[in-house]
Amino acid sequence: MTPLWLEPMDRWTEFRRLKEMVYKEDTGSVELVGLNQSQKCHMLASVLYPLERSCLYITSGDAEARRIQEDLLFFYPEKVMLFPEREVLLYNVAAQSTEITEQRLQVIEALLLKQNVIVVASIQAVLALQCPPQVFKDNIFTLKVGDIAPLEQLSEKLVRMGYERVSAVEGKGQFSVRGGILDVFPLTSDDPYRIEFFDDEVDSIRIFDVSSQRSVEKVENATISPARELVLTKDAIAGARDRINKSYAGYIKEHGRKGQGTLKGKVDLVLDKLSEGVYDSLLEGYFSFLYPGRNTLFDYLDDSALVVLDEPARLRERGMGYGLEMQEHFKELLEKGEVLPEQLYNTIDYHDFLIKVSGYTSLLMQALPTSRPGFKPDASFHITARSIPAYHGKLQLLVEDIEHWRKKGYSVLLLTGSKSRGEGLISFLRDSGLDATYKEHAGNQYMAPGQIMVVPGILSSGFEYLDAGFAVVSDKEIYGTQKRRTQRRKTGRKLESFTDLKIGDYVVHENHGIGKYLGIKTLLVDGQKRDYLNIKYAGTDRLYVPVEQLDMIQPYVGMGEGAPKLSKLGGAEWQRTKNRVRKSIQKLAIDLVKLYAVREAIEGHRFSPDTEWQKQFEDMFPYQETPDQLQAIEEVKRDMESPKVMDRLLCGDVGYGKTEVAIRAAFKAVMDGKQVAVLAPTTILAQQHYNTFVERFENFPFTIQVLSRFKTPAEQREIVKAIKTGGVDIIIGTHRLLGKDVKFKDLGLLIVDEEQRFGVSHKETIKDIKKNVDVLTLTATPIPRTLHMSLMGIRDISIIETPPEDRYPVQTYVVEYNESLIRDAILREIQRGGQVYFVYNRVKSMDYAMQKISQLVPEAKIAMAHGQMSESLLESIMMDFYDHKYDVLLCSSIIENGLDIPNVNTLIVYNADRFGLSQLYQLRGRVGRSNRLAYAYFTFQKDKIITEQAEKRLQTIKQFTEFGSGFKIAMRDLEIRGAGNILGGEQHGHMAAVGYELYYKLLEDTIRTLKGEELVQPVETVINIKVNAHIDQDYIAEESHKMEFYKKIAAINGLEDKNDVEDELVDRFGDIPASVQNLIDIAYIKALARKVRITEITHKGTMVRMRLADNMAITPKKLMPILNENRNRLSFTSSPFPTFTIKLRDFLPDTALEAARETLEAIVHHLE
Repeated sequence: MTPLWLEPMDRWTEFRRLKEMVYKEDTGSVELVGLNQSQKCHMLASVLYPLERSCLYITSGDAEARRIQEDLLFFYPEKVMLFPEREVLLYNVAAQSTEITEQRLQVIEALLLKQNVIVVASIQAVLALQCPPQVFKDNIFTLKVGDIAPLEQLSEKLVRMGYERVSAVEGKGQFSVRGGILDVFPLTSDDPYRIEFFDDEVDSIRIFDVSSQRSVEKVENATISPARELVLTKDAIAGARDRINKSYAGYIKEHGRKGQGTLKGKVDLVLDKLSEGVYDSLLEGYFSFLYPGRNTLFDYLDDSALVVLDEPARLRERGMGYGLEMQEHFKELLEKGEVLPEQLYNTIDYHDFLIKVSGYTSLLMQALPTSRPGFKPDASFHITARSIPAYHGKLQLLVEDIEHWRKKGYSVLLLTGSKSRGEGLISFLRDSGLDATYKEHAGNQYMAPGQIMVVPGILSSGFEYLDAGFAVVSDKEIYGTQKRRTQRRKTGRKLESFTDLKIGDYVVHENHGIGKYLGIKTLLVDGQKRDYLNIKYAGTDRLYVPVEQLDMIQPYVGMGEGAPKLSKLGGAEWQRTKNRVRKSIQKLAIDLVKLYAVREAIEGHRFSPDTEWQKQFEDMFPYQETPDQLQAIEEVKRDMESPKVMDRLLCGDVGYGKTEVAIRAAFKAVMDGKQVAVLAPTTILAQQHYNTFVERFENFPFTIQVLSRFKTPAEQREIVKAIKTGGVDIIIGTHRLLGKDVKFKDLGLLIVDEEQRFGVSHKETIKDIKKNVDVLTLTATPIPRTLHMSLMGIRDISIIETPPEDRYPVQTYVVEYNESLIRDAILREIQRGGQVYFVYNRVKSMDYAMQKISQLVPEAKIAMAHGQMSESLLESIMMDFYDHKYDVLLCSSIIENGLDIPNVNTLIVYNADRFGLSQLYQLRGRVGRSNRLAYAYFTFQKDKIITEQAEKRLQTIKQFTEFGSGFKIAMRDLEIRGAGNILGGEQHGHMAAVGYELYYKLLEDTIRTLKGEELVQPVETVINIKVNAHIDQDYIAEESHKMEFYKKIAAINGLEDKNDVEDELVDRFGDIPASVQNLIDIAYIKALARKVRITEITHKGTMVRMRLADNMAITPKKLMPILNENRNRLSFTSSPFPTFTIKLRDFLPDTALEAARETLEAIVHHLE
């Protein structure tokens, strides 16, 4: 059986002849004329079926290559790979993100391991030089259980292969060694491996989860390939040193000493890196010196591979043009002394490209019969084909065409993009008297002439083969919008805040206040080693907190307003602060609960359930909804259909699909004949919403208007009048909508975007409207998950956390500021029709920066924007930039606030080390908002002496390029800001006074009290059993990991937690030493003791005494069975304090610990 899309082709004689020709051994090239893009992909897929050879498909550009890849994925879902163009910056890059390298390496590995795949690449990508295949192949190795591999040698090899050694693996291209455990995350793998050794033998291999650091499942083997495309060998390094020295000497001879400064520095740096023998991104610019053999991707292909040339004439133009551009660019850099002459030869020229192609069978694909210089095909095929007209959701027209095709005996394949659309279409076709079959996959199925099949696939366009009697109609033609293909991304769980605690951070002790953490100190107490947290308070005060009391301490997370004031030990000031915050929280919680109760009591409009139109409208959404989005939509609709008045907050990052949720709610409201108002904080945001709404409502008969200062007074009056008479269904606007003259005929839904950015008086007006109109508030600032949970039942909140799927990652560089680099970056963006944000945060010298950029890139139209401009001037500049009247926007960090301009895909941040992490995270989120590759350049000045603090900041920004810990810190900062927004401005100060974590704890207690839950004061247990209980340096060396486990051990609350911690320690660090086991046992004993309300456990001689706080936990009725069961070793006295006494068999502390644990387990078992 063949796939649906192949069956009609196999019946066509001309196609069979073509396939035969392509597979003939002596065929050089075959020409195919008359096909559009999707048809080229379909024809290729049909020729290659069942894909028993590799194929390289070459197109004229990167964007085109991505489109082709998406189409081919419909035919071979697992077998199509993109080979993007390599990014080589000929400047000093401190760090860069690895997504592009990752994709390129996956292709290289697949080809070397002889997997049959289709590789799609632009001509620029295949012209670049590659490492010799043999060198790369020698560095791909597979480890199996039972293999012998000395760990030390393995570590050295990984460094040579471009891996970075770290304390814990957080991203691809990293490895870490802890005792006999190696963690490694290859770039070509979806998951990292944990390889455990017994001496030099591989004992076990497991896959683990980066976010939790826990093993997930065992595997038999792990394939590890280089983490970089450039693999260094001793011979290559020695040859490169000679060639670079020779080239530099030649440069000096020709150009004299002019411009030598920069070049000498660069050459020395490269020679140093080569001496170290360690990969550095700088070396990628020196490919031709390292490997002068001039290998390219063609050398990785099998002899049997098929090469497809898409529009050969265009490839020639692009290939030759690319060569000329490189030469021009190089001339400039050469004169400035930025490069060596031979660096130009990092690619092959078009002539060499033709020679490489001639070694393989090639298929030349052309839409029209044009010239194809350089090729003499052995055979030429002209296909008669037609494109499909657009039906724009008018399904009756589609039915007429299908009937026409059926009469001619055509097979018809309809693609709907999603299952729900497919099922809807099937029922419509059946109602129209057409017998159609729905299939989940286009896999092996017989497709007879005259048959109609519906499949939820995606192609960019449909086509009709006149001679084959086959028509394929894509979802784009049927509905006028196309569903985007989605790749599932894994979402790791968020880490708890404590794991990021570093020396110098501020912490909050619940009883003593805010101090500064100075690290873990091991002290000898009564001859036993114990670890303590060393915390500095005001003046010379110090507090040593035993690690088992870690649950009393939280990191201080303020509102980002500078360092907090240290508390004084022993003073009453901290208690006063806590009481003040508690009072304020109580008032806030009571207000919230009251407000909620009032709203519950008011009867609002009950919207009707979804109509057929609503379903049709939702099917027009071109993207695949994320699970969070679907849940949010469900929650909003449920609120609207209930009799109570909706007041829901929707949180989600910019571009995560909040607007679509609002649009669906708006559609539901207008279907009930109600009006909808959308309120945005700025004119430009109002305009953006207007454009989005108009586009989505295009095929429906509703009137949408925008009211802002960009409308003339006369237009404004007209719109206001129409609102009053009901002539407008959806009105979008700024605070102008809240004006006294704006009266609605029948307002049913208010959508507020970023409410915290409106003034007090506007907020009051919104509050009045909220009393009897459904309100949906949108915010882009995330809020902490914990806050969301505790506000449940007094505030309706929906959260969208999943990013949309078709976003390409932002290629991020941390790089020294260099004018040539800035010029390159801006020009590259302008040449592809895009725009640039240049963030410069010093308003005073912004004019000077403007002059510099104008001189640097005279071709660019530049605008300037900052927060000190008048609102109207700022808005008109932003509007012009949005309408693409400028190429570059030189601006302060004002753009971090929710601007969505998909055409801006390059961000340059000047002096990035002066920004906070959460700011950088938000700035980077402003680009990469379309399906184009975006670039972010975080630049820093080359200081004569980089201060330690600046160095630290740079390190953190570097982590940012791979979503590492920098990302987590940024997210946390943002969430705290969000917490401030949602609870109101007056709570900011209180949150800053005690830190978010403690603030949240107090809030939770207050809410639980208000809900009538009883709060029992927990008992603190002191354990006096002299055993060694600490984590030794030999077991866990890294202080941050130690801290993470002290926190986890302190949080043990029962047997399940204890087992969990033990499993994780064994998994990550190997067998547990006695001192760590003691620490875990003590934490477990404390957890059991808390349940029985025991305050003290003391070991003396052959006795252990356990003193109770009171008689509340154990009644006499429950006490008797416990004592009877353990009468030989356990006794109880009730005065002066209720106390259990355990008799021991000897006086050893270990015996005491074991006895305390067993006894408490027995007591707790009886009480439960």
